[in-house]
Amino acid sequence: SCHITGPMSENEKVPPCEACASCGIRGGDNVKLKRCTACKLVHYCSVACQKENRPQHKRACKRRAAELRDELLFRQPESTLMGDCL
Repeated sequence: SCHITGPMSENEKVPPCEACASCGIRGGDNVKLKRCTACKLVHYCSVACQKENRPQHKRACKRRAAELRDELLFRQPESTLMGDCL
């Protein structure tokens, strides 16, 4: 069994154990799955499958995308006060 511990970068290959969230086809040499760019949690084999699955995926996707944005904001270094008008 395959277990992904966290989001992968867009350049990393999708493990063959992942499957299309819409049709269920497994990724591998002949099938290249693409990760949802907003939430990075699900994979799709085609744009058609992504569009078909959108109503089911939309709510969870928006919630996870917001979490990812928050994580990114909290990792940003605090700006210095140099140059700021007081």
